[in-house]
Amino acid sequence: MARPGSGLLELLGDLGIPEKGARVYLAACRAGPQTASELGRLSAVNRVEAYRFIKQLSETGLLIPNGGRPQRFAALAPEELVDRSIRKASDRLHRLEADREKVLLGWEESRTELDDRDPRKFAVLEGRGTIYRFLQKRIGTAERQVLLSTGGRTLATFLEGGIDRALREAGERGVKVRVLTEVYPPSLGPAKHFAGFSELRHSVNPVVNRAVVIDRVGALVYVSGEDEFGPTHEEQVALWSSAPMFVHLARDNYRRMWAPATRAEVRFVELENPISAGLPVVSGKESVPFQRLKEIAKLGMRASGVKEFQLQLPELIETIARQLGREIAKQVEGSTPAAVGASLSEYYETHTLGHLAMVKAQPLTFQVTACFACTAHSPEIGRMMCPQLLRSVLESRLGHRWEVSKPDPTKHATRGCVFTATAA
Repeated sequence: MARPGSGLLELLGDLGIPEKGARVYLAACRAGPQTASELGRLSAVNRVEAYRFIKQLSETGLLIPNGGRPQRFAALAPEELVDRSIRKASDRLHRLEADREKVLLGWEESRTELDDRDPRKFAVLEGRGTIYRFLQKRIGTAERQVLLSTGGRTLATFLEGGIDRALREAGERGVKVRVLTEVYPPSLGPAKHFAGFSELRHSVNPVVNRAVVIDRVGALVYVSGEDEFGPTHEEQVALWSSAPMFVHLARDNYRRMWAPATRAEVRFVELENPISAGLPVVSGKESVPFQRLKEIAKLGMRASGVKEFQLQLPELIETIARQLGREIAKQVEGSTPAAVGASLSEYYETHTLGHLAMVKAQPLTFQVTACFACTAHSPEIGRMMCPQLLRSVLESRLGHRWEVSKPDPTKHATRGCVFTATAA
């Protein structure tokens, strides 16, 4: 059974009143207005401590002096004390509700803050906003070098997150900023923007991992996002680490991609030079681009007097196959060569491209029969198109270079086309 007054004792403790001070208050509640010495005697607290607690209780309004001589102290009614506590608790609850988002945001920011004294070597960052804020702060502390790699389609997202401003400011401080991306017509604008304050190169292979390496002290690698596992912008996840081996691997991977990449100014000329202008072939309107080619050919013949010239089909076939392969890669599944091969076999069957069978997994070997690209009049078109198409699918899905053998034309009639794919 709880002793009398225990509820008030607990309440007074919550208000910061020590037990002896609470006993002085309860004595005044029971006995009515009393002098300081009487309150000390009634509460069994020595006179010196009683005077100290009476002063504290008076300052908080729990004891009220009457101003007479001798001075007596009356207790604030327990009902009023309880009501006052309820009001304070209610006010605190309202403030907490109002500050909820601020408190949680502060926690998220502090949770991903790392400095030299922090023993953690890894931090998981969740959500695009959290990742961008973290990157801005980290780039702001860079002293030597920032290495950024990202696919062409996602380059624009770094503009939205203000990463370009952080990189520009770093460059103005003397930090070397390098950007590796894929520069194609849709990403030409953002690429030119980044090239204005960084050393930018076009990757000859797909950039499958978005990453940022800062100095030699840390690296951030995206492990999901709208281009990977997350269906929305906010479901992005990235891993930051200052572990030496992690940073070394990130830098080494970046250097391997950087070395064969094309300088930005060269790539810009390739895309904007009329020699590399594109003729879109649209389903249902296939004759339009070829009519345009016919017009160009006739104009050239009339202007030069030439009566005949040759179009180099291998280059045209390779261009078509490369683009078809990229589109097919978006629709097949798998993260290993065998899984991609199995999914590609199903794709051929369901899209009436012919019959593609994965003969062996090591080395990856395909046999293609009744191929859509091989016709009785021009079987050589299929033999030129299919190796490049398969190579484009594998590189787009698996993220590194592949070599695909050309088929043996002497066995085409009996075996179809056999292709062997090896990672370069």
